[in-house]
Amino acid sequence: MMDEKTLRSAEVLFDLAYAEDIGDGDITTNNLIDPEETKTARFVAKEAGVIAGLPVAEMVFRKFDKNLEWHALKPDGSEVVPGDIIAEFKGNYRALLTGERKALNFLQRLSGIASYAHLCMKEIEGTKVEILDTRKTLPGYRYLDKYAVRMGGASNHRFGLYDMVMIKDNHIQVAGGITNAVNAIRKRIPKSIKIEVETTTIEQVKEALAADVDIIMLDNMSTDQMKECVKIIDRRAKIEASGNMTIKRIQKVAHTGVDYISIGALTHSVKALDISQRIID
Repeated sequence: MMDEKTLRSAEVLFDLAYAEDIGDGDITTNNLIDPEETKTARFVAKEAGVIAGLPVAEMVFRKFDKNLEWHALKPDGSEVVPGDIIAEFKGNYRALLTGERKALNFLQRLSGIASYAHLCMKEIEGTKVEILDTRKTLPGYRYLDKYAVRMGGASNHRFGLYDMVMIKDNHIQVAGGITNAVNAIRKRIPKSIKIEVETTTIEQVKEALAADVDIIMLDNMSTDQMKECVKIIDRRAKIEASGNMTIKRIQKVAHTGVDYISIGALTHSVKALDISQRIID
């Protein structure tokens, strides 16, 4: 079920979509369709994947027709194949046509994210590894994109800069090393907030381990380097693998013994799932 924050985020984005797409009105639909006419429509899958974003699509149509009749036949998180009817809905014909592209833009993007997350999860079946997203989301779409990741069976990393410490290369440089950075931050934050450090060398891994951080990120390392780091860490911290994590590679990475694999491509390189809207009467 979509949480309130995510749905509110979608409503803000709808206002932007309305302004850029409709402006003063749909001059094609409004000059062809009787304002009182009603029709029934369906969303139909044109390729295999996982659905995400139906509550947003419903919200879009209700902005134009509050009396919309909506029936989700393949709710969010469902797998579909070509020809599957995802949802059937009845309402004002003008509303169905004017809202179509905005509803599909949301639904296709989010379903594309969920579908790719699902494929990644299938690659690591049989392991205890978690697939994580990143902050590489479309600006303004953070809640929606991360919701779609969950619908595909993967997990969310931090939502923003405010909910977890992530010490990266520039932080390490300005602090004069991992130890200095960790000690400085630890003095100023509650103990409940986790600290993660990005490492690119075995020496940095050893320093992060000595600083007693919660998570050590192995960034852009080879599979053999990761295996060596896993042995060094020896379960004394959680381990995240990151950098160039393609679907062809993640199975090998999962078997190195890491706890998490973060994949920016889940959200920054989305291929929209092909879905169409069809009027049926």
